[in-house]
Amino acid sequence: MPSFPDPEAERKRIIKQRNWMLGGLLVGMVVLFYYITIARLGG
Repeated sequence: MPSFPDPEAERKRIIKQRNWMLGGLLVGMVVLFYYITIARLGG
């Protein structure tokens, strides 16, 4: 009989993964914003 993962644990894992992805996206947008700002000031 196969043991299925706990639905609650699976849900927490998915939420944690999504939070990391959203955090990475936010950091990427901030870095992009700073690069654009520096390029405009320098150019």
